[in-house]
Amino acid sequence: MSRILAYCFLLLAAVLGFIHIDGRPAWAPFAMNEEAWIEPTELNADKSIDARSATKSAYTKVKPATHGATPSPVMDWLPDTGAASVHAASLIALKNGGVRAFWFAGSREGAADVVINTAVWNPTSREWGDSSVVIDRISAEKGLSRYIAKLGNPVPARLADGRLQLFFVTVSIGGWAGSSISTMFSEDEGLTWTRPQRLITSPFFNLSTLVKSPSLAFVDGRLGLPAYHEWIGRFGEFLRLDADQVLDKKRMSSGRGSIQPIVFVNDAQGASAFFRQTRGTGKPKQIPVSTTQNAGESWQPFDDLEISNPNSAIGGVLLRNGARLLALNNIETGRYRLVLMMSNPGSDAWHIVETIEDDEALSEQERREFSYPYLISVHGDDAHLVYTWGRKKIRHAYFSGAWLDRAYKQLAVDGQKQSASKSGEVK
Repeated sequence: MSRILAYCFLLLAAVLGFIHIDGRPAWAPFAMNEEAWIEPTELNADKSIDARSATKSAYTKVKPATHGATPSPVMDWLPDTGAASVHAASLIALKNGGVRAFWFAGSREGAADVVINTAVWNPTSREWGDSSVVIDRISAEKGLSRYIAKLGNPVPARLADGRLQLFFVTVSIGGWAGSSISTMFSEDEGLTWTRPQRLITSPFFNLSTLVKSPSLAFVDGRLGLPAYHEWIGRFGEFLRLDADQVLDKKRMSSGRGSIQPIVFVNDAQGASAFFRQTRGTGKPKQIPVSTTQNAGESWQPFDDLEISNPNSAIGGVLLRNGARLLALNNIETGRYRLVLMMSNPGSDAWHIVETIEDDEALSEQERREFSYPYLISVHGDDAHLVYTWGRKKIRHAYFSGAWLDRAYKQLAVDGQKQSASKSGEVK
């Protein structure tokens, strides 16, 4: 009798699942970035270069040309809140061309006193304003009506109707593997927020789903949110969202070797996901890659990006001219060096265009951590980067359109020289 009841339960679950899936809206194509950029200043596009290049490549270091009056990258700090530990900063472009940052801070990662902070970068003064608290553990408990042990990893997004949406991770029991994603909305560019709501990513346990990376837009106005799973396996997941409702969840990778995906959209149907590697001893310490050709509805593993990765997060952004930027620790162990890399869309190659931090010359005890980079472009030709600095500060770097254009053109020059050398035209 119990076996019959079990079969009936499984049949009912299958029928309900089919009805639920059949009632979901069809997958829409990716929206291109042009709709997200704020009043672009200068188009540095090279129309002759194909931006749909493959992902596998080696990398080299190049030095941007120094002639002319191109400004250097501008480095500054997010406001100091007095917290002993800060981490996991993220960014969103505002409608006035400014930038709002989010990060978590407390006595240590995972402590009960951790709060999510925010501050705004003024595009006129190019300075950061004072910080304020978006949410803390107690207000999260009240809003979600459940016990919250810790929170972290804020990730903002822009909805098609103009509102801001903030995703963040909450844990009720256990470590980060017991996480779930919560979300809030703002109609005033992040000054005030709605009551938090928990995303339902699974009808059963709804555990071990985390966020770290920027969302993508679909042409139907819905969002695609790269996420990841850390319980039993460690793999990437792709959530299709309609505001606070999870419409679909698709696995982006498998096993225990890849988390925290960032996604580069190639066209309306194609995209590449780069992951933080969490592989075991003896396995390549490089960047795992998956690709999709149906706007994220399914993902297939691809060859590694042949750049070292020490089990540390990466940040990425696509520029208007088709160039891609990566910020990462390009070493196999440690997080003491952080570089900015750029791809030339016509050659599949990645090049270091700026070494942002490097403590290699220091002793192992003196080396600091530079980690969790997060990149955005406001106008499509510039870039803002934030990252954890020694777990004590959040550092901000601004790369102007002129600086990035100079670096991009230098890549093209070096690529032509390399091609000529290989063909025997340069001895």
